[in-house]
Amino acid sequence: MNLGPCLAIDAMGGDGGPAITVAGVALALSRDPGLCFTLFGDDAVVRAECARHPEFSGHVTIVHAPDAITGEDRPSQAIRRAKTTSMGMVINAVKERRADAAISAGNTGALMAMAKIALRTIPGIDRPALAALLPTLGAHDLVMLDLGANTECDSRNLFQFAVMGAAYARSLHETELPTVRRLNIGTEEMKGTESLREAAAMLRAARHLPLRFDGFAEASSLGRGETDVIVSDGFSGNIALKTAEGTARFIADLLRRSFTSSLRSKFGFMLSKPAITLLRKGMDPNMRNGAVFLGLNGTVVKSHGSTSVEGFANAIEVATKLARGRLTDRIAADLAAITVPEPSAA
Repeated sequence: MNLGPCLAIDAMGGDGGPAITVAGVALALSRDPGLCFTLFGDDAVVRAECARHPEFSGHVTIVHAPDAITGEDRPSQAIRRAKTTSMGMVINAVKERRADAAISAGNTGALMAMAKIALRTIPGIDRPALAALLPTLGAHDLVMLDLGANTECDSRNLFQFAVMGAAYARSLHETELPTVRRLNIGTEEMKGTESLREAAAMLRAARHLPLRFDGFAEASSLGRGETDVIVSDGFSGNIALKTAEGTARFIADLLRRSFTSSLRSKFGFMLSKPAITLLRKGMDPNMRNGAVFLGLNGTVVKSHGSTSVEGFANAIEVATKLARGRLTDRIAADLAAITVPEPSAA
C-alpha cells in the first residue's frame, strides 16, 4: 500500500541515464516502501531497466517521453521542448499535482529555466534560489543558498533567501528556530557590500521570523556546525561550494598518495583504514546529493549529473522529506505572516 509521497523521476537525466536512476529508485524504495514513482523516459529503455526490479509492482509507473535534454542544450532550447522531454514532463507532473516532487540529474540551467516558467515563484518571492546541504562537524548538515541560480542579488533577494533557507532547515532537521548567517568577507558588521549590510539590517528588524539571525560568517567556518543556514548570492555561494568540494578531493588524493608512498605507509593505511573509510564517506558528495530550487510553487530537486546509485537514492530522500514536510507551504506561510522590511534609503 502506497503511503506517498509520489515522485516524478527524470529517468533519462544524468551521465548514467536509466541504469543509474532506475537503480536509485529501487534503493530508495527499499529504504522507504511507502513511496510511489512515475518514471518519465524512453519507454523501451526504462522498461528494460525496471524489469530487473520485480519489487516495483504497484509502486512504479512508466510514462513514455519521446525526447530528452542533453548537457549541451541551452535553457532556451529546453523550454521549447518542455512538452516532449522527460525533464519537462516531470516538472509538468508537479505543476498538475500528479506528483509531490520532481527529481532530475540533468542539465541544471535547463531544469531551472523550465521549473521557473512552469511552476512560477511563490507570492512574496522575487527569484528562486538553489539550496544544498554541506557536511559539518555539528549535529546537522548546513543548508546553503544560493549556489548559482542568481549571480547578482540585492538586499531584498538575500532577505527572501534567508526566509526560504530557514524553512528548508525546519523541514529537513525539524528545527523550530534555525540559526541563519550571511556569507561575508568578515564577521564585523561594517564588512561587505552595501546589499549585504542592508540584508543583515532587514533580518535584524524582522523579529517575528521563525529564525534567529546570527550575523555574518566567513567561508572558513562553513564546516564547523555553528549555524543551520548560510545565505549568499549565487556567485559567491557557487565559488564557496566548489572550493569546498575541490578541497575535499585534494585531501582524498593527498591521503591516497601518502599511503602508497612506501611499504611503511601501506602498513599504516591498513591500520587506519576504518578511519579513512569514514573520512571518505563524510567527504563524498553523493552522501548529500540533492539540491532544491527554493521559492517555486512545487518541489524540484536537482541531483549531481555524475551521481552514483546511492547518490540518486539520497536525492530522492531529500525530495521525500521536503514533500512530507510541505516545504512550499511553510515558505508561503512564513512570507504571509510577515511584512518584508524595505532596504534603507541610500
